[in-house]
Amino acid sequence: MNKNSSIEMLDQLVAFDTTSSKSNMQLIDFIEQYLKSFGISSEIIKDKHEEKANLLAVIGPKNVSGIMLSGHTDVVPVAGQKWSSEPFSMKERGGKLFGRGTCDMKGFIACVLSKVPDFINADLKEPLYLAFSYDEETGCTGVHSLVDVVNDLEVKPRACIVGEPTSMKVVNSHKGIRHLLTKVYGHENHSSTDRGVNAVSYASQIVNFLDELQEEFRQRKPQIEGFDPPYATIHVGRMQGGMVANITPNYCEIEWDYRPIPGTDEDEIYERYCDFIDGNILPGMRKKSSQYGDVKTDYLAKVPCLFPETGSSAESLVKHLAEQNSTHVVSYGTEAGIFHQKGGVPAVVCGPGSILQAHKADEYVEISQLDACERFLDRLLDVMKA
Repeated sequence: MNKNSSIEMLDQLVAFDTTSSKSNMQLIDFIEQYLKSFGISSEIIKDKHEEKANLLAVIGPKNVSGIMLSGHTDVVPVAGQKWSSEPFSMKERGGKLFGRGTCDMKGFIACVLSKVPDFINADLKEPLYLAFSYDEETGCTGVHSLVDVVNDLEVKPRACIVGEPTSMKVVNSHKGIRHLLTKVYGHENHSSTDRGVNAVSYASQIVNFLDELQEEFRQRKPQIEGFDPPYATIHVGRMQGGMVANITPNYCEIEWDYRPIPGTDEDEIYERYCDFIDGNILPGMRKKSSQYGDVKTDYLAKVPCLFPETGSSAESLVKHLAEQNSTHVVSYGTEAGIFHQKGGVPAVVCGPGSILQAHKADEYVEISQLDACERFLDRLLDVMKA
């Protein structure tokens, strides 16, 4: 393989089916061996089942601050989507590279890995960290153990560049994510008796409340400019309960999320939801039955907002590398908020490809975007040279 070709590297990365429900170990092993061929050692941080792992590697001196390049190795499922070609076999058509993960976000990882020989041969004045995570697509849950390792570094990086697809625009702020699972417990009975506690009915009241709360937020004046949509979103993605029509359902669950805007009260929606459960749902259940009826809610993921640090050294660096004077905000969440808030490393998002192409059938990244990312990394190399 031509180790300097980001396209050839991306072809190999796409071939690994790293859907979040599966292991990413083969891809991590591939990257580890690739880096080892240049004399670079990697720290592998496995999950408790040893089926998935993060990877952290460093090029250059280790006793000073440096720059971190970060990307997630997992991808979303392809099940149920209609692809024009095999999703895990990259195809080029019309200047575009099609395949699952080409855009989100193996394209960035491929560009970084293809530039490793250039960084190795340079006399770097500060270290370059490569940080590749797992389970970003399921709520940024895997990166936390990687950030724990970063927290233990003697000297932390001065900036983290998360290469999510931004069309190589500089993103300095994004919304947070609260992913929740609500479990409604009722009591079964014959439907004709009206003596059961209908979990589906009470769950429906909860969904109606969330819809009404969404409408309230939709009508609010924008608190922070630039976000699309300019308000916190509340979304019910799945509702499941009941067995048959003539049995009062004793269980129903609701999977939902909301996305707060940085600088606002990120807990307002959850607190108002809890007040509604305590003030409306539980009393209704207890009136129906003193023995049965309950609601439990668990956080499945909690991704912090990325707060803008206008004029910071990290933002200034990335604007220079991208040759741009402006910054942008996005409504989706990334690991940047975790690196910043938990890891204490200033983070900016900038990478090849458009988020509009992510998560859909025939996902693609334009070759011109990879070229722009390579030029971005070339300018980074110039900055880091001694």
